[in-house]
Parts: sequence; C-alpha cells; structure tokens
Amino acid sequence: MDKDQEAVESSAAAGETSAAEVEEQQGAGDQTTSHEEMRLLLEDARSKADDHWDQLVRARAELDNLRKRQERELGNAHKYALERFVSELLPVRDSLELGLKAATEEGADPVRLRDGTGLTLKLLNDAMEKFNVVQIDPEGELFDPELHQAMSLQPRADVPPNTVVSVVQKGYTLNDRLVRPAMVMVSQAPQGEQG
Repeated sequence: MDKDQEAVESSAAAGETSAAEVEEQQGAGDQTTSHEEMRLLLEDARSKADDHWDQLVRARAELDNLRKRQERELGNAHKYALERFVSELLPVRDSLELGLKAATEEGADPVRLRDGTGLTLKLLNDAMEKFNVVQIDPEGELFDPELHQAMSLQPRADVPPNTVVSVVQKGYTLNDRLVRPAMVMVSQAPQGEQG
C-alpha cells in the first residue's frame, strides 16, 4: 500500500502541478489580455487627448483672431466716431461760407442775409437733433441746478423766486447727458419781501 499510496500521491502531485501550471498559464494569459486591454485603453486616451489638444489650440487661435478683430473695430470706431456728425455739419459750414460771401458783396440785401442765416441755423439744429443733441432753453422755468448754472440773482416781484428770468447762454445735452449747462439769471424775492 505504500507503493500505491506513493503512486496516488505522486499522481495527485502531478495533478496538482498540472492544475497549478494551468492556473499559472491562465494568469499569464489574463495578464497578456490585461496588458493588451491597457495598451488599447492608453492608445484611446492618447487619441482623445490629442483631439482635445487640437480643439484647444484651434479655440485659442479663434479667440485670438476675434480679439484682434474687435481691437481693430474698436480702434476704427474711436477713429471715425464723429464721421457721420461731421458729414451732417459740412452743409452748415457751406451755408455759412455762402452767407459770408453774400454779406461781403456790394449791395448785399440784409433781408436775404437774415433769411439765409435762419436757414443755416435750421440746418444746424436738424443736424444736432439727428445725433440727440438737445438744446436747453429754460426761460420762465424753475431753476434746476442739474441743468442750469446761475450767473446772478435778480430781485423780481413779477415772477416766483428761483425762476429763470433770462438765458445768457443756452445749454445742451447729448443722449440725456449734460454737455453744457444753460447760463441763466435767476429771480429772487425783492429785498422787502425776503423772509
């Protein structure tokens, strides 16, 4: 039995060795498969990273081109911002030159000069209105320190105190923003009526 037992043990040992070898071979096969999968995953990740890098480079280039274009357009906007306004003022200048020429001619008609000056002033007002330049002419209105600058106070009994009684120089706003306040004379109560 000792020999039989040895044979069984020997064949069991051989079987175990075979099983161990099979497991080892399977493990090596798994590792080979695992290495192959890892290599494929790495290649896929590299490919995606390269695609993302290309997209980033293109996006940066596009942003850089956009920034340069906007800088160019902003520069042109600053440079030529008044172009439309100037083109509206040129007819006014032409009219003024014609009026001056007519005034220097011998036998100039003052009525025609006055009418021409009125038309020139209308041209100027129309040009200013196109660009939201609004005139401030507050005569008879209450004094508004936001829009008016008082040049002096005049004692007046015929109008309420703080009323604009005379406009020395008209004011102007551009798009509702004060460009120049109106220079005005403002009423105050006469000396005997002040409290």
